[in-house]
Amino acid sequence: MCRVIAYYRVSTEGQGRSGLGLEAQREAIRSLCAGRGWEVIAEHTEIESGKRDDRPELAAAMHRAKVTGSVLVVAKLDRLSRSVSFLAALQDSGARFIAADMPEANELTVHIMAAVAQAERKAIGTRTREALQAAKARGVKLGNPNGAAALRRAGKGNRDAVEAIKGNADSFAADLLPILQDIRESGAQSLSAIAGELNARHIQTVRGGQWYASSVRNLIGRLEAQRAA
Repeated sequence: MCRVIAYYRVSTEGQGRSGLGLEAQREAIRSLCAGRGWEVIAEHTEIESGKRDDRPELAAAMHRAKVTGSVLVVAKLDRLSRSVSFLAALQDSGARFIAADMPEANELTVHIMAAVAQAERKAIGTRTREALQAAKARGVKLGNPNGAAALRRAGKGNRDAVEAIKGNADSFAADLLPILQDIRESGAQSLSAIAGELNARHIQTVRGGQWYASSVRNLIGRLEAQRAA
């Protein structure tokens, strides 16, 4: 079953207190999830004003979707889709995203962003080739004279791969730090108790699996190493 993190947005504090517009958003998301057999495991409500541009609840919702492997669902795309910062944050978060009023918007948005990024990469590639050709025409020698053999002898390929994996694990551990702190503050202290609470909150391991005492121990060890660095 697909898990869902619901995100609601109201424009003023008054609407947030009264629920004006909020119930309609909830009903739109409930209807979508019911029709697809999805489960809403958490809800986040943003109460915005014209004085602030930050969206802490949106950031929290995207973070929750990321660490639980859930889909972030909003009721309406219209105003969110006009925010460049929102789209950039959504892309960076790695969270899957669907709008109840336009279920295919996620794919459309990703395709548009990918097309723009691809066009930019193509332009950069063209400029790079032109610069290299110009340098070659001036007699500049290009490339590593020892070829790939130098890189293999240096072991750069394996080292870079290991560093990438370590970087991903460190980033994942940092994402889980506030959740781990909240679990400990709620009373769970043993490794097994923490693992049970992580599983109950639908938090996945870095490889998408279940938590055990050993994996919690590894997580805590990685966080302590980061703090000591």
